[in-house]
Amino acid sequence: MEVSIKKIRWQLFLLGLFRIPMIGFIRPKLVSIDADNVCVSINLKRRTKNHLNSMYFGALAIGADIAAGIHVFYFSEKYGKKISFAFKAMNAQFIKRAESNIRFECMEGKKVENALLKSIESKERINEMVNVIALNLAGEQVAIFEMTVSLKVL
Repeated sequence: MEVSIKKIRWQLFLLGLFRIPMIGFIRPKLVSIDADNVCVSINLKRRTKNHLNSMYFGALAIGADIAAGIHVFYFSEKYGKKISFAFKAMNAQFIKRAESNIRFECMEGKKVENALLKSIESKERINEMVNVIALNLAGEQVAIFEMTVSLKVL
């Protein structure tokens, strides 16, 4: 089944509106998504700035959270399965200040898909570590995140 980016954007909007208000407050944008890659952007503005005029740690964490987790929504739609999903762990390395809009990229959709398929087969919760990179407008890495995605097909 082909998954529409419009539908995933709508799900992200609803998630921020009803389930996780911090996502709604930050207003991240889903730039692109396919079976392998996700790109999410967060603008540097009053809501996302810290006292140093760079992106606040919490806003960066939300961007990494969405980039690592939105594939779960994508594959849930693709396979028509209901999924219980959470993050089990996060490791972050901050390389430089995020002083512009930031783009979060996760290129490990296949890992998430394989975890989902393992969970369908085993009926167990599966944990998978995925990497997210945060890039500024100049294309320089500002942070690297390792996120452990924990999912179970219901």
